Amino acid sequence: MKLLEERILQQGQVRPGNVLKVDCFLNHQLDVELLDAIGAEFHRIFKDDGINKILTIEASGIAIACMTARHFGVPVVFAKKAKSRNIDGDVFTSTVHSYTYGRDYEITLAKKFLSPADRVLILDDFLANGKAMKGLLDVCQQAGCTVAGIGICIEKGFQPGGAELRAAGYKLASLAIVDAMDDTSLRFRAPEL
Repeated sequence: MKLLEERILQQGQVRPGNVLKVDCFLNHQLDVELLDAIGAEFHRIFKDDGINKILTIEASGIAIACMTARHFGVPVVFAKKAKSRNIDGDVFTSTVHSYTYGRDYEITLAKKFLSPADRVLILDDFLANGKAMKGLLDVCQQAGCTVAGIGICIEKGFQPGGAELRAAGYKLASLAIVDAMDDTSLRFRAPEL
């Protein structure tokens, strides 16, 4: 998605340790028009896959999921990074390792929000090593729902997450794939969908 690539080049910041900071438009301050265009693009890609629910993980994926859900006309459900007192009933859980924070945490999702009848589109802002995605896929497996697709705004193509998901047979659409980056620059490759 050229629009997203242009914004990354204009406003993204490459930091040491393969960190790409896009907080001024994607995951801290939000550019709603850009998010709407992202949602429209995910809808274009996955509109024929029978999606009836969108799943993400808090917090950065929520805005992306909500704007995409507007185009599908389906609800969004998100996994929480900690079980809070307001989650009632049974929950699905999975352990996720955060590259950004350098620690493991448990995600939870109330069982009443996912069932075998659901065809889920999983969305997130970044895909690098795929640890958060593995946690969400584990929750989907526990629920018995079908993962109809995975949508990622920015994939770090030089890390293994995307290749592993594609090799496992998932329909994965990354809107911007960073092929290489160093402390001063980055290079994109053409998206695979």
